[in-house]
Order: sequence, then C-alpha cells, then structure tokens
Amino acid sequence: MTVEKFRSLALSIPGASESAHMGHADFRLEGRVFATLGYPDERHAMVKLARQQQEKFVKIAPDVFSPCAGAWGRRGATAVRLASAGVGLIRAALEEARRETIRN
Repeated sequence: MTVEKFRSLALSIPGASESAHMGHADFRLEGRVFATLGYPDERHAMVKLARQQQEKFVKIAPDVFSPCAGAWGRRGATAVRLASAGVGLIRAALEEARRETIRN
C-alpha cells in the first residue's frame, strides 16, 4: 500500500480530517488522532486501536501489524507496515480506530 492510498482510506472515514503532529501527518475525528503516517519511518503508519483489537489484528496479519514500542503500544497504538498491507485489512483497522476514538 502506498502512503497516498493510506491517506485516502483514512480521509474516507466520515468526519476525518488531516493535520500534523510532531512532523508527521495525522488523521483526526473531533480533534482526536485515530491514525498517523510516517512513524517510525516513511514505510509505516499507525492506527489507534483498543488493546483487544490490536491483539486481533496482530494475530491475523503479523506481517502488517505490530504494537508500537513502549506505553503507546501497550495502550493500543499499532504500527502498520504499508508495503505488506492490503486495502481491505487497512479499511477494517481504520474503522476499528474510528470506533475506538469516538467511544473514548
């Protein structure tokens, strides 16, 4: 998956907007980040999932998803390896990130 395709999928979430945080593009709902691009490098994105959803996605596709390092990862921040990611899987992860963001 390309950076532009991830961006397009993130912005297809109703109410999503693009901003920036710490020099990286991020995607927000009601001012709250649900996904980012470019962390830890330009080959990755991040989706903010509930811990149990993170575990599910990592189990389904360990070549695509992994917990981010440290406390962020323990709270559901999930790295996405873009080169390994398919559209359907990323769309599902972004939808879960949307649900988690509006739930909290």
